[in-house]
Amino acid sequence: MKLIDLHVHSTYSDGTFSPAELVDHAVQKGLTAFALTDHDTISGIRTAQTAASKHNLEIIPGIEFSTAYKGKDIHILGLDIDCQNIRFLDAVEELREEREHRNQKMIDRMAADGIDISVEQMRDAFGDTIWTRAHFARYLADHGYVKEIWDAFQTHIGDHCKYYIPRDLSSPFQAVRLIRETGGIPILAHPFQYHLIETDLIDLVKSLKRSGLLGIEAIYSTHSQVQENELRKIARSFGLCISGGSDFHGVHKPTIDLGTGKGNLKIPYELLEQLRAAK
Repeated sequence: MKLIDLHVHSTYSDGTFSPAELVDHAVQKGLTAFALTDHDTISGIRTAQTAASKHNLEIIPGIEFSTAYKGKDIHILGLDIDCQNIRFLDAVEELREEREHRNQKMIDRMAADGIDISVEQMRDAFGDTIWTRAHFARYLADHGYVKEIWDAFQTHIGDHCKYYIPRDLSSPFQAVRLIRETGGIPILAHPFQYHLIETDLIDLVKSLKRSGLLGIEAIYSTHSQVQENELRKIARSFGLCISGGSDFHGVHKPTIDLGTGKGNLKIPYELLEQLRAAK
């Protein structure tokens, strides 16, 4: 069986492996392909493709869009995206500018309370990558404001904490339409992470399907077999394909490995073929 991973992050967002390191790790793991799906950026794809050209490994150009729906942060994966499409690139640039504006507000709020943080210090620590809350958590832990990274989400930057600034996000329906209209494959990522009741999840999938959704991420590192089966059932009822991914972040999620998740993940290449056929 040819195995793949359709949800992977690099240092260009909140992963700890560079694109080239991801390629090396994927080769070691015996993968046939993986999708680089960094948050709101495609900057690492060319580097990954160049590194993979030395191996028998396919890099699927991808992205993970953050969107807003009924007060929830909903993630939409885009696979087989066209990295040269001007409309798509313009949308990604708008997201980058919006994220930078939000990050500046978070920095200003923390600095006003005496936390030693600035844009320059964040850039020294993490470079010009797409900063997510995971980067702020790492900064706070490294500078002694919290004991562990995950403590920062409980005390400083979680959804209801003092230094959290909500983003001005587009809807998941806009993200799905953008991906479809620019030639990609839109996937609803890790549906159970949104803690929607069953009827709300079904309503969301139904509406996304009307917008052009092609798949649901049913095979996922933290899904139980019961959860996977439930998502497969929902996918069948709406004529959607199944996708699968580890959501690999490196040391930020130390129990999740590329391709195999928590150890038993198996994502066959035929799922990608089915998604491409559906497109």
